[in-house]
Amino acid sequence: MASILSVVERAYHGTIEEQDDTILWLSHMIKNAGGDISLLLRGNAVNYAVLGQDATGLSFGDVKLEVAPTLDKDVENLISAGVTTYVVQEDLEERGIKHEEVAKGISMIGRAQVADLFDSHDSIWHW
Repeated sequence: MASILSVVERAYHGTIEEQDDTILWLSHMIKNAGGDISLLLRGNAVNYAVLGQDATGLSFGDVKLEVAPTLDKDVENLISAGVTTYVVQEDLEERGIKHEEVAKGISMIGRAQVADLFDSHDSIWHW
């Protein structure tokens, strides 16, 4: 079976309409269907791994978001399902995020290791 690396770099894409990140959901469904998938959070998407996020009360003009996204829980659920989840350490540091603030089970990698991570997978999906 081909191994897939799903690279999420563009954060919060679609979370207004769907209450979750479509790619996190898709990655979980692929894993549940028996697929060999890993996840790499980089760029602004490293924020997904920060624990304790709370988007309740979010509104746009008179439109209130009724079901707030819980991206940190989505990441924890992926890890619990066996999806190896990587975060680029330098991207965390550039955003002032400490290692102890992210979900347990995250694999930290340096930017210099990203190419090797790509090479270790058969297919790269970049979002």
